[in-house]
Amino acid sequence: MADAAQSGSPRILLSDAARQRYGERIAQALGDDAFVPVGPGDAAVDADIAFVSRDVTGLSTKHEILPDTQRFYDAMLGSPRLRWAHTHAAGADRAVFVALRQQGVAVTTSSGANAGVVAQTALAGVLALARRFPRLMAAQRQRKWAPLIGSGVPRDLAGQTATVVGWGPIGQQIGNVLRMLGLNLVVVRQNAQARVEGAHTVAFDDLASVLPRTDWLVLACPLTDSTRGIVDAAALALLPPDAHLVNVARGEVVDEPALIAALRAGKLAGAYLDVFAHEPLPEDSPLWTMESVIATPHSAGFSDGNAERVFAIFLDNLRRWRAGEGLVNLVR
Repeated sequence: MADAAQSGSPRILLSDAARQRYGERIAQALGDDAFVPVGPGDAAVDADIAFVSRDVTGLSTKHEILPDTQRFYDAMLGSPRLRWAHTHAAGADRAVFVALRQQGVAVTTSSGANAGVVAQTALAGVLALARRFPRLMAAQRQRKWAPLIGSGVPRDLAGQTATVVGWGPIGQQIGNVLRMLGLNLVVVRQNAQARVEGAHTVAFDDLASVLPRTDWLVLACPLTDSTRGIVDAAALALLPPDAHLVNVARGEVVDEPALIAALRAGKLAGAYLDVFAHEPLPEDSPLWTMESVIATPHSAGFSDGNAERVFAIFLDNLRRWRAGEGLVNLVR
């Protein structure tokens, strides 16, 4: 974080697309101090600030990085004067940001920018599974008339219990809507002392204590040492066999082989998964074809309004950086 007001014209590393779209507004925000835009292909990249917009990562994942994305990452890592990097993502668990922090670079995220969209997607997953849409859509493709009364009517959502792991902007929106639908709410968060009104609250370490009464296990937490592998074989075994899992957090939060085994054995009713242990999800993964699974390609947060919300967070932080104030969404 900046501990004193920054002076001079900052060199800002950003993509050509971001430069064209936001360059004028960045200059206006800095006022008399113009900025020097630099790109990853410039001869002397060395930048003070890096803005990692969504087009930089493109179709890259944190497991498989495409050349253009790697070029931008290399430019950040190779900038001796870099002091701050801002990412479009809600989390900063990609290896490049871990490395930057180890180099003493402040890293800020866009947490909250896509919270509403991710929450809507998670809720769509809950509703689709609750109303047996995978089964109904399979019947549709077969042109088969298969009313649910013949295969067992779905349970009412009202009165069921949803355990939401992570109580950031996404988890809060998911939890609030689930309560409106009549579900009982359990919140799992880092600090169980920070109570949530109308919900039972436990710490990450106490997740096992609430799993036996959980109908919907909804993962909306960051990937940290506390959450990595938190849903393992033992945790899955504690869930009722008619429970469902919804993961819009990170794939590494779940032991994926254990999840597949539980689904195959009928010890879990179904899952909506937007994130996976390795992305892209390998073609031979059984998750692609399981009737009780909805799998989407890490797209829960995509929306046409996200870019402007991300830029608004970056611009606010840019003003703070210039004034020597604390940065919003600083990764600690």
